[in-house]
Amino acid sequence: MKALSIRQPWAWCILHGKPVENRNWWTSYRGPLDIHAAKGMTRDEYEECRDFAASLGLALPPMADLPRGGIVGRAKLVDCVTSHPSPWFFGRYGLVLEEVEPLPFIPLKGALGLFDVSEGVLP
Repeated sequence: MKALSIRQPWAWCILHGKPVENRNWWTSYRGPLDIHAAKGMTRDEYEECRDFAASLGLALPPMADLPRGGIVGRAKLVDCVTSHPSPWFFGRYGLVLEEVEPLPFIPLKGALGLFDVSEGVLP
């Protein structure tokens, strides 16, 4: 299974309606994708995302309540685009995600880019 590490609170936003993840790189991969919440998150990152999400009507949980350092969900990566109508798109490339579902938190070390998660780690 492929996974993508995303800093909080952006990973939380994906689980709650953010349809596209911004990246500086393109991928040809399409298919199932585990959403990994990275360990790192600064207060500035949290506040920037909180304010942006609020402008779109989405209220974030408190910073301390966001799980970090593990798998938090699963999605289907259906496209990699250079434009997208969603206000969440503002990157060079957008990874378009569908069929997003939260999963119980599973601690796991992340990695850069798309990375493989060993069988047996996830349900």
